Amino acid sequence: MSREVKILFVGAGEDDVRLDRWFKRRWPHVSHIQLQKLLRSGQIRVDGARADAATRLTAGAQVRVPPLPEQQEKREGEKPKLTPRDVAYAKSLVLYEDEEVIALNKPSGLAVQGGTKTTKHVDRLLSAWGEGLERPRLVHRLDRDTSGVLLLGKTPNAAARLAGAFARRRAKKTYWAIVAGDPRPPEGVIDLHLVKKGIGDRELVRPADPKEFGAEPAETEYVTVSRAGHRATWMALRPHTGRTHQLRAHMQAIGHPILGDPKYGNEESNELGRGLALQLHARRIELDHPGGGRLVIEAPLSKEMKEGFERFGFDEHEADAEPFGRKGGKGGRR
Repeated sequence: MSREVKILFVGAGEDDVRLDRWFKRRWPHVSHIQLQKLLRSGQIRVDGARADAATRLTAGAQVRVPPLPEQQEKREGEKPKLTPRDVAYAKSLVLYEDEEVIALNKPSGLAVQGGTKTTKHVDRLLSAWGEGLERPRLVHRLDRDTSGVLLLGKTPNAAARLAGAFARRRAKKTYWAIVAGDPRPPEGVIDLHLVKKGIGDRELVRPADPKEFGAEPAETEYVTVSRAGHRATWMALRPHTGRTHQLRAHMQAIGHPILGDPKYGNEESNELGRGLALQLHARRIELDHPGGGRLVIEAPLSKEMKEGFERFGFDEHEADAEPFGRKGGKGGRR
């Protein structure tokens, strides 16, 4: 049994996750009975207080992890460890890495976290860097079919600082999207509450009255980059809040759905985007580096987005690095 007591921080990508599931993702060899015993005896604590298995964690929370049983030999039915091929794949996604931060270029179709029917996801691939304190931590999320920049904290302190920047809206995120039609005005802010409906793969969000139960404020800034006549428009989108499916639901709400979106499309966008994957790409993130200075990361266009650009004649070099104001660099730490 490891004799080390650890204090780990909950990343933004783990917000609202049950405590027992949070443990299972890190130490799958710890049984339910063993976990319950540690909880009942108060050895596991959240922000210094006792907790139970159903406790919902919040981003930035501190979890006291007591000495845990050592992992035994692999039992029948357990999920296999990463193969050398898995490790190589995970490392191939790296856009930038230093002692505290990793930036991945998440491909379209790869989920960030697992579920009942999802066994291949970013969270699993993080074991390529090690387990326990060596394991990078998610600090924000991207939808499965959204490509682009995904940041990770390599240490508990770095993860907490990055998660805090996202929570306090100090991270400038720029997404590129191809939408149906020609939005007017060509730039502006969508300030529209959203509410979740459904669960799992059937979860959708829709516009809501601020007084509706479960409605959350959501704000998206947008700028037109280029047009393909009146058929389609290349947009730069900046979410000022981080709601589920926010960009997709907001563009649908103003009548210009993102192409290739089976959940939030309409007849026009479905026809126009036929054969295309979701045309939404997390192009750029700029925020304070946990160790000082400024972190600016850009992700190259995914093959799915390149197909959309080719169909409508867009050239990625037309866009400013910072279309919402101050011009910026191409990526890295400064």
